[in-house]
Amino acid sequence: MADTPATLPSPTEVPCPMTASALLLIDTQVNMFAPASPVASAEPLLARLVALLRRAREAHVPIILVRNCGNAGDPDQRGTPGWELHPSLRPAEGDIVLDKTTQDTFASTALGDVLTARGIGHLIIAGLQSEYCVRETTLGALTRHFTVTLVSDGHSTYDGKERTALQTSAAVNAEFAGRVTLVAADSLRFP
Repeated sequence: MADTPATLPSPTEVPCPMTASALLLIDTQVNMFAPASPVASAEPLLARLVALLRRAREAHVPIILVRNCGNAGDPDQRGTPGWELHPSLRPAEGDIVLDKTTQDTFASTALGDVLTARGIGHLIIAGLQSEYCVRETTLGALTRHFTVTLVSDGHSTYDGKERTALQTSAAVNAEFAGRVTLVAADSLRFP
């Protein structure tokens, strides 16, 4: 993982005037849960994400679903079955769907403008993959002075050569400890 810039302000150093919250689910696409190559602990993760989505909708919290758009031949190539959002996490009326091409969702979508237009200053982040798009979008939110709740058991990845997926997800949580609110999915209370 890249080092975090020392000048990155914490959310408490730069208060955000916006107070509304939104649930941001990153890259919860079919290819990530496909039986041939699922992320680690895919089934329990999916169950937690489905429960989060349901509770957010019940609390009338805005939902933003992000899809990664891979290159030709990638399992998440735009328009392919793997690119689609998982059927259990499909958008409902009023949900926002953003298609991205970078790890930091802010860098290749209108996410910042969407949040500002809706007065959202707090993001609840979950999804895939821990060390890539979840990490980079969390950093992107912090550099833009949003407050962040990272669902500590609401993100996953694949086993790597040097670390298991669980170790990688734990390392991402540890990196953000003290800079974001870390909370398990079952303990999260929507405003």
